[in-house]
Amino acid sequence: MPGPVIDPDSSVPPFEQLRAHIAGEVAGGALAPGSRLPTVRQMATDLGLAANTVARAYRELEADGVVATHGRRGTFVRSAVVDGTSDTAGAAREAARAFVGTVRRTGLTRDEALRLVESAWDRAH
Repeated sequence: MPGPVIDPDSSVPPFEQLRAHIAGEVAGGALAPGSRLPTVRQMATDLGLAANTVARAYRELEADGVVATHGRRGTFVRSAVVDGTSDTAGAAREAARAFVGTVRRTGLTRDEALRLVESAWDRAH
């Protein structure tokens, strides 16, 4: 995600500037469904904002249905497949479960399995 520019002199509060930037990136396709956002702490550090400011922007985005927070896994741009609300969600989830079962049986680590997926994804384009 291209880094937002927060204008401290703006009459628009910083949390709203960040919320609007992320929502615009999602609407414009720069942030695809399933994309993971930086942690609140990382985004705050990157932008020189208080963590509570970033957390408020993320909460507002979640309330608007733009992102979903999955506990310690992080905050992601909403995806109908990942959220289980699309017609293809069941098939995609089953394929993911089958893949995980296969790679675990072969002794691969999570990172190795993710690299395999990324490599296959890149070759499929």
